[in-house]
Amino acid sequence: MTDRRLFLTSAAALSALSMSAVHAQTNRSDRLRLGLIGCGNRMRQLLKAIAKVREAQSADDARIEIVAISELFDRFERETSDAVAEITGTAPAPHHDYRELLARNDIDAVVIASPDHWHARQTIDALKAGKHVYCEKPMTHTVDEAFAVLDAWRASGRVMQVGVQTTSMPAWGRMRELLDEGQVGKVLQFQTEYFRNSNTGQTRFHPLTEDMTPTTIDWRRWLGVDEGLNPEAPFDRAVFRHWRCYWNYGGGMLTDLFVHRLTALLKATGLRYPGRVVSGGGIFLEYDDRETPDVATVTIDFPEGVQGLITATMCADATRIPQLIRGHFGSLVFDNGENFKTFEFVPERPQVTRDSKLKPQSYEVAATPDLVVAHIRNFFDAVRIGDPGRCNNPPELGAAAVVAIQLARRSYREGKVFCFDASTRTVSEGNAAWAAHWEAMSKAHAKPKHIPGWKAGSYGSEIYPPEYMKLAGPWIGGQPPRT
Repeated sequence: MTDRRLFLTSAAALSALSMSAVHAQTNRSDRLRLGLIGCGNRMRQLLKAIAKVREAQSADDARIEIVAISELFDRFERETSDAVAEITGTAPAPHHDYRELLARNDIDAVVIASPDHWHARQTIDALKAGKHVYCEKPMTHTVDEAFAVLDAWRASGRVMQVGVQTTSMPAWGRMRELLDEGQVGKVLQFQTEYFRNSNTGQTRFHPLTEDMTPTTIDWRRWLGVDEGLNPEAPFDRAVFRHWRCYWNYGGGMLTDLFVHRLTALLKATGLRYPGRVVSGGGIFLEYDDRETPDVATVTIDFPEGVQGLITATMCADATRIPQLIRGHFGSLVFDNGENFKTFEFVPERPQVTRDSKLKPQSYEVAATPDLVVAHIRNFFDAVRIGDPGRCNNPPELGAAAVVAIQLARRSYREGKVFCFDASTRTVSEGNAAWAAHWEAMSKAHAKPKHIPGWKAGSYGSEIYPPEYMKLAGPWIGGQPPRT
């Protein structure tokens, strides 16, 4: 259950505070000074993107500088420092403790690419220190942490971007417009996937090296023992380098890959928090000491009467399921890649839709050559103009994805169905109430619920019972129902 004393706050009050504070707090100089926290493989990729943004900057852009870094492995610290010096011409100041980096007055924003279990703590500390934040996905490691970050962000007035780069694709905005206008009719379901294949095992592709030792890595700090993030554990190179395979530090494909797909579909549909979540799967192939599954399927039911399906096996990359959004009138179908240029509307037959004007259509969308570059540029632009709402993946969206996926993780591990109440931010175990709710709507011949932003009225969301259904109904006192 959510700790209400810690996490329940007035969203309206926090939002008002953030909007009044943001313009006063945002750095308006001609420089944007960064600190980097967690300098492993992902940070190297982000550094390349930052370098490309610097190269393409116009005279109106704030000049990007990298002032300081924080890393717990000696070699990663040296390599990152060298990479920054090559990009900017100046080596950054190293800080073993990220809190020393946050205490610096010459840093405007931080980029966080540490393991998942550190995301919430470092993000909240950064926001409280007055820094803008770019944090890699998943935004947090638990549901409670998601709301702690959300509230801290709203109170801070700072800009925050969650690192799901696919949310910077223009396609999702176009899909949202079509869905709201009733193109597919009542939205019923989306399905997505993240299939991969490997002969070494998922997330085992980072080499383990002999220089990874308790002498070169601050293991206790990496675990977060003193912060209460994890208990003490023996040093293990595989845990340090392949932490996504172990529950205390990551969540395998669920938090690493499914968050990507889910966040994009939430953006396309306008849906946010789940009503009910259940997942299955197992470690069916990769018996290599991992804890997280190599086959998983997550079913997410939303209060708006929409179901989401996410599935994957860490093999069979050649036979993925298509990504699509289904409705009563048809489906929007799109490629499995993360940078497609078109998507299709595939209509249902007119005998079902009763609309002979529905025809197959292809929609073109602007391609984005490098989504990581586009996503971090979007963050820099939001910081430059002082507008938290400019970010393509703000904490509201990041929190929604975390709630669904972290409940899926719990469902898999605990063998339970979980329900979520967004109004109280509380988690409960599943019971008969969910099915009873929809059965009651059916008995009452209620109108369907719709995705947020729906503008089509009853268009595409009604069925037309045949004449013989007038004969339905209970016989009371031996008499047939009135027709």
